Amino acid sequence: MKIMRSVAQLQEALGGQHSIGFVPTMGFLHEGHASLLEQARAENDIVVLSIFINPTQFGPNEDLDRYPRDETRDQQLAQSAGVDYLFYPTNEVMYPLDMARVTVRSGDDVLCGASRPGHFDGVLTVVSKLFNIVRPTRAYFGLKDAQQLALIEGYVADYFVPVEIKRCPIIREADGLAKSSRNVYLSDREREQAPGIQQALVEAKQALDQGQPLETVLEKTRTLLQFEGAAIDYAEAVAYPTLGPVDATTETILLAVAVQFESARLIDNLLYTRGA
Repeated sequence: MKIMRSVAQLQEALGGQHSIGFVPTMGFLHEGHASLLEQARAENDIVVLSIFINPTQFGPNEDLDRYPRDETRDQQLAQSAGVDYLFYPTNEVMYPLDMARVTVRSGDDVLCGASRPGHFDGVLTVVSKLFNIVRPTRAYFGLKDAQQLALIEGYVADYFVPVEIKRCPIIREADGLAKSSRNVYLSDREREQAPGIQQALVEAKQALDQGQPLETVLEKTRTLLQFEGAAIDYAEAVAYPTLGPVDATTETILLAVAVQFESARLIDNLLYTRGA
């Protein structure tokens, strides 16, 4: 594995490669990231991993300065997952002039976007930059960030970006909690409560399978998410991948939740296909 810190250095190394699998991350890697890398390794000649904590996707009073970092651990996981090139850019490398950014036109005013204005503008801006740098054949994203994934797919379609976006399943702890770099912030009590997020989603799916009305299911989900000392950010349903309202013609529904614990905001979701 080679560590690259400049755009020119990485692009020179990648020139002429047949197929490139790319996994963009903010580091503090865990088994969820490893699963993306393993799929990229199986489907491509070259695997590129980027680690960049992107400042433009953090709003005021969010955890940019506190976001967990561990370069040594990240490099060990990357090496074991078969990464060929690890790209470690700085803010100066990624935003040399900062004269232009991507603006989301729809789909950013629901779910996480409703309480994080400008967040997805930052996400798509950095993803656009990384795609232009790496020029991957395929890029791998986890469905845990389902709204982000849908917006990236929309960006790729709108801008005719020559990359195949690969949706990858949520990786979970043994008790069902979705893997997340922010899980380390949870207290012991919160860690005991947190698996209830996925349990609430499982019960929501069962209720939909039984034919219960969507709004009734969502109300029950919100009740199940009322953990002591935590606040529900949202428990909503949107059409997927358009992120628009659910109506009678909607085939795939994204049931998505976000819970704010004292020091960590956790998200989770499931995709529900009617009649499946």
